[in-house]
Amino acid sequence: MPDAPGYSAVRALLRVLEEKGHVRHEEQGPKYVYLPVVARNKARRSAVKHVMDTFFSGSPEQIVAALLDVSAARLTREELDRMAAMIEQAKREGR
Repeated sequence: MPDAPGYSAVRALLRVLEEKGHVRHEEQGPKYVYLPVVARNKARRSAVKHVMDTFFSGSPEQIVAALLDVSAARLTREELDRMAAMIEQAKREGR
């Protein structure tokens, strides 16, 4: 965004997110502190599934290929080995 949103726009967005059950708030003195309702891991899975369904026709293979395409030069040998181990484990578990 070229310009930061205004105070009222942020308040409106947080109100909508709270109404939809995505965040909750706690009062800390005169301030509200907003906190996520869903655990980070669950939110991460949901976001990845949404991106995969929206941009990659629901294909895990296509999303992994795209990730490798944009980050292959930055991946270390150790990261590639860990990813290969995850794939081998998924094969063994029949996923």
